[in-house]
Amino acid sequence: MPRGLRVVLATVAGFVAGSVVNMGLIMLGGVVVPPPAGTDTSTMEGLQAALPLFGPQHFLFPFLAHALGTLAGALVATWLAPGRSAGPAWAVGVLFLLGGTANAFILPAPAWFIAADLLLAYLPMAWLAQRLAGRAPTAAP
Repeated sequence: MPRGLRVVLATVAGFVAGSVVNMGLIMLGGVVVPPPAGTDTSTMEGLQAALPLFGPQHFLFPFLAHALGTLAGALVATWLAPGRSAGPAWAVGVLFLLGGTANAFILPAPAWFIAADLLLAYLPMAWLAQRLAGRAPTAAP
């Protein structure tokens, strides 16, 4: 299989894996830290209306979902990339960063959360994943 195709497939697999982790943590977050009473977060409109009522504790799982989703996706992408190249990890980080940036414009989250999310959850996690995956022993070709 050509190297370029393997890089693209590693990136796609990493993005899918990271998305699964992200959504799992978002769903778990609503159980661990329930939204304020009387709010409906099942739709985008309901979530937008409820966000001003959220306390700092309600933003823990979204941050973890974004950071750990990116970390997991970038790890998978790096593990699957030929020669464990860094490109797929950075591509996953950038894709998640683009999603986080779009989310920052759509949802009225507090500025402190948006700043922490955009600065700490995406590219630093892609970097960390690439560093961690690069230290693991590689399988024989």
